Amino acid sequence: MTTGKINVSVENIFPLIKKFLYSDHEIFLRELVSNATDATLKLKHLTSIGEAKVEYGNPIIEIKNDKEGKKLHIIDQGLGMTADEIEKYINQVAFSGAEEFLEKYKDSAKDSGIIGHFGLGFYSAFMVAHKVEIISKSFKDEPAAHWTCDGSPEFTLEPHSKTERGTEIILHIADDSLEFLEDFKIRELLTKYNKFMPVPIKFGTKQEALPKPEDAPEDYKTEYKEVDNIINNPNPTWTKQPADLNDEDYKNFYRELYPMSFDEPLFNIHLNVDYPFNLTGILYFPKLGDNIQIQKDKISLYQNQVYVTDNVEGIVPEFLMMLKGVVDSPDIPLNVSRSYLQADGNVKKISNYITRKVSDKLKSLFTENRVDFEQKWNDIKVVLEYGMLSEPKFYEKAGSFVLYPTTDGKYFTLEELKEAIKDTQTDKNGKLVVLYASNKEGQHSYIDIATAKGYQVLLLDSPIVSHVIQKLEADNENLTFSRVDADHIDKLIAKEETQISKLSDEEKEKLKNSLEGIVPKETYTVQLEAMESSAAPFIITQPEFMRRMKEMSATSGGGMFGMGNFPEMYNLVVNSNSDLASTILKTEDKSIQEDLVKQALDLAKLSQGLLRGEELTAFVKRGFETLK
Repeated sequence: MTTGKINVSVENIFPLIKKFLYSDHEIFLRELVSNATDATLKLKHLTSIGEAKVEYGNPIIEIKNDKEGKKLHIIDQGLGMTADEIEKYINQVAFSGAEEFLEKYKDSAKDSGIIGHFGLGFYSAFMVAHKVEIISKSFKDEPAAHWTCDGSPEFTLEPHSKTERGTEIILHIADDSLEFLEDFKIRELLTKYNKFMPVPIKFGTKQEALPKPEDAPEDYKTEYKEVDNIINNPNPTWTKQPADLNDEDYKNFYRELYPMSFDEPLFNIHLNVDYPFNLTGILYFPKLGDNIQIQKDKISLYQNQVYVTDNVEGIVPEFLMMLKGVVDSPDIPLNVSRSYLQADGNVKKISNYITRKVSDKLKSLFTENRVDFEQKWNDIKVVLEYGMLSEPKFYEKAGSFVLYPTTDGKYFTLEELKEAIKDTQTDKNGKLVVLYASNKEGQHSYIDIATAKGYQVLLLDSPIVSHVIQKLEADNENLTFSRVDADHIDKLIAKEETQISKLSDEEKEKLKNSLEGIVPKETYTVQLEAMESSAAPFIITQPEFMRRMKEMSATSGGGMFGMGNFPEMYNLVVNSNSDLASTILKTEDKSIQEDLVKQALDLAKLSQGLLRGEELTAFVKRGFETLK
């Protein structure tokens, strides 16, 4: 038996490992299963090139739980280690790395996103164990070795009687970590971190139903056999070639990833690139609707099928963080930190590649089946609009597939829309005016007025549409967007012809004074406009600029231009050519005049969805009284 001291100058390194290197103790199992997987796959490679003269077979990794003995076993059938290799890899290499790490990061070691670079994965075992044993038999014709360490720099290394190839790690679980001896906890960790590891992982056994014999009697009872409980899928869908998969394969994998999700994904994007970096994965577009916050941390990052994190910020472009799926890249270290991601050039390339791949997929979906793409538009528009705002490379490509739906169910690209409205919606200054509504029902009367004139009205109702509009106006000369209720229609798209007012200047002044004495001035600005006599007598509008700034402020933190708490202000546009305007002007009885104005104002508010609560109750009561 050999005894010795681990070559390290720090007197007791294990408390430091426990304190600094891992903020999350549970990843010890990920690290140890990853090591077992590496040992198995290395053996596979050596046998394939003839360097290991052994049968590879069908190796598995087994996790055994000995709750009574307070021990956890991780057993593999990989290439194993000789005593000399244990001496080298466990006692020297890892600890020289440990020294270097602790020296470099002794003041800020909690930000330990580079642990993997120092070969310290094995020592994560000491976060949960007070003693660790390694029993290993190499594929080489050498005796097995048994290494033991109790968490101090002292270790023992002696021969062992193990005859089967591979390594067994035995963790003697410390009293403060007994939760890791619970079956449900182990299963939870294996499912979280090792669900798609490339080597089968056994944890216990399960009962599996035997096929029913063809000649089984009517009272046949299903028979069961005990089989290994393999908790992982070693060949997940993203590792296969897209040409070998169909729609059902992708949907089945989505259900495997999200067993509690009842929605089918709209479509998927298979990532598969091996130059200039290695990246595979599948991204799914779920049904998002208008909720920009519904998704976060639904894309999992893997490294060679080992789970790393659900925080893929920096790797996946921000606008695609609302998607679901998997990204796998061996070019990203297992213990990834945010600062590493921000600094790494490969990561930026990966992000750019994903943006390009998503753009190309959307373009092909649009081109190949436009009708289907239009039907899915409302469920994906928020992601695409956010992409236009946040990713210049995506914005460049978006023009060929981003859609602008109308209130009557047509869909245009921006170029198609410009062509469709240029003859009718160009104003007297040569500006193309795009009319839109944000609420088809709430702004119905305004939409009705605009469509009666032959105008197209878009339905733009996502929460970030004001930002999108602002960007489109900035990038398209002589193009402006106006919501249909921002002014009366003849002002929104001003033509050369003007309506002649039936009222004289003096009458208009008198009417305006009367109205301003009745209409609440803290909310409404009264404007008299000469319109067609058949147009609505009272119209409430909200200035486009003010409303848009408030909306943009609401979706960008609420503080922009100090408009978050700005009171709602509206214009009350009164048609001076309407019969009602003439009636109000000629009514001498102030109380009757006031009733007329209030009723007309309430009707205008009703059409804008602004009549609520006490005011609505009073309006309904007045209406019933007139029916008596």
